[in-house]
Amino acid sequence: MKVTLVGAGPGGKGLLTLRGLEVLQTADVVLYDRFVTEDILAVIPDSAEKIDVGKHAGNHPVPQDEINELLLGKARQGKNVVRLKGGDPFVFARGGEELELLAENSIPFEVVPGVSSAIAAAAYTGIPLTHRDCASSFHIITAHAKNNKRPNIDFGTLAKLNGTLVFLMGVAAIGDICEGCISAGMDKDMYAAIVENATLNSQRKFLGTLATLPEIARINNVKSPAVIIIGKVCRFSTRYDWFSQKPLRDKRAIVIRVKAGASKLSDSLRELGCDVIEILCLRIVPLTSPGCMLGKKLENIKDYSWLVFTSSTGVNIFFDYLIENEIDIRELNHLKIACVGIETKREVNKRGVKVDYIPTEYNGAALAYGLTGLIKNGAKLFIARAKDADKDLTQILANAGVVFDDVPIYEKIRDMKKIGTIANIIASNDFDFVVFTSSSAAECFAEIAMHTQFGKIKAVCIAEKTAAVARSYGMEVHVSAEATVMSMVEKIMMISKIS
Repeated sequence: MKVTLVGAGPGGKGLLTLRGLEVLQTADVVLYDRFVTEDILAVIPDSAEKIDVGKHAGNHPVPQDEINELLLGKARQGKNVVRLKGGDPFVFARGGEELELLAENSIPFEVVPGVSSAIAAAAYTGIPLTHRDCASSFHIITAHAKNNKRPNIDFGTLAKLNGTLVFLMGVAAIGDICEGCISAGMDKDMYAAIVENATLNSQRKFLGTLATLPEIARINNVKSPAVIIIGKVCRFSTRYDWFSQKPLRDKRAIVIRVKAGASKLSDSLRELGCDVIEILCLRIVPLTSPGCMLGKKLENIKDYSWLVFTSSTGVNIFFDYLIENEIDIRELNHLKIACVGIETKREVNKRGVKVDYIPTEYNGAALAYGLTGLIKNGAKLFIARAKDADKDLTQILANAGVVFDDVPIYEKIRDMKKIGTIANIIASNDFDFVVFTSSSAAECFAEIAMHTQFGKIKAVCIAEKTAAVARSYGMEVHVSAEATVMSMVEKIMMISKIS
């Protein structure tokens, strides 16, 4: 039983601390705010209860007192509870208030600090908050008081500090903030900046002065969350702004995935500045319960000569099953291993096992044709893959007289919770391209977007088989040269330069 306040940082999971990640992955219950992004929520185990207590301006779905009671109640049930808060729990985030009730009831707690947007917004726009030539201090001020009252800001004192001023939660009050600074004696031409969605690939930065920044924010419809920075250091932004130089900064992609876990593709695109909306439309369900076909077939593993994998998911489920059931991997030492492509091969190699064959084209048909030329003397194949997988592989093998067992070790189930999310994003048409890592991902997208004008959609596909599905719906299709993450990223970079 324990409650941990975790600072989620300003946005993406890259700025979540290692300790924060550790705590989240062992949580029984997670209460999270609205500024916690989907990629951070994705690291929470499916077994954990997730409670959205996000508060929007003027709209408080869960009152603060109720949040406090939830933390206490869940902890009293003997659960490990995480209160996941944007930024840092103790920087204008009511972390102290949430600990009061816990302390009164002798509930053990921990506080994991997070990267505050006050610091992150400056770093991601090339603004050094302190500089020996012009700012020996910086000061963080909230522009939002309790019960939505106007904050009592001592602008006179702030103006005399000769430091950098950082205002949080100040979009609605930007006019009052700038006027207050000018009235207190600051030069109306003092450098100022406002940063929306700091550190996310949807980040926007606008530079101005105390006199011009309110109108700049209004014209550009700047929305919360945004950070206002005032001071001479803002002038360095045009020189030090590394983030806006990323090659895909003005692009937005939808990545449709069919398996959980870390996404190398999405992470690679984000690293290049792309605003990525990642949708996991199918859930992977291992078919590894007691009495499963995998277990029964492994009892006679000596009857097989080849072990065949058609996905990295299958590789991980297969070897995890061996570990969980204490099956000695040396029982496989007589087998040759075949994989459908490089990504699958890499997962096998991670287990300390060498792959004997992959086809030159990364699809089931090519794998089948290649194996028919290698199988000798009635050798039998153990094919470990998804239930209801594509029939090309087994049909070609059967026609060639190859003996095999097609062993379903997992199945893909449509995640209905994600359907509405995908539909709304597609309807907005606010994206540059959609990325498919499998034919099932393309099918999932097409079924949900049935009323969409597919001809306007640029689809980047991992292989010809996936591309065929996208083409069948009339999408503009671009196929990566190889069925690898790096090749897909290269293709996206190429079409982004053209468009």
